[in-house]
Amino acid sequence: MPSDSAVTTELEREIRDLRNALTALRERLEHAETGKDDLVRRALADSADERRQLQSTIATLREQLEIERGTRQDAVMSAAAHAQDTIAQLKSTVAALRDTLERTTAGADAGLAAARKADRDEIAQLQATVRRLRDQLELQNP
Repeated sequence: MPSDSAVTTELEREIRDLRNALTALRERLEHAETGKDDLVRRALADSADERRQLQSTIATLREQLEIERGTRQDAVMSAAAHAQDTIAQLKSTVAALRDTLERTTAGADAGLAAARKADRDEIAQLQATVRRLRDQLELQNP
């Protein structure tokens, strides 16, 4: 049987080993917690940076959208104004063509009426001439 002092020495050595192991485990745990805290801090910093970048991107996109809306609205207003000008010009052209057509038609109608009258007058003259010539022939050939 081992002596009490050998057992005590053995127990003291075992306690010392356990304390050393406990100290080593405690240091590993503190190191792991420090690493975890660093990772959390880095993740928070990265998240904050990404949030700022996203907010900046959102602001830039909003500005571009407003500029595009303004540009598109200006283009629509310009196209509408151009269309109104074109419509006014076309209405004016239609009115002028209508007036010209009415004048031309009236002139053609007057010309046609004058031509018909002239034709009737000529026919009447020719018929009168034919009668006179018949009358003369009848007088010459009784």
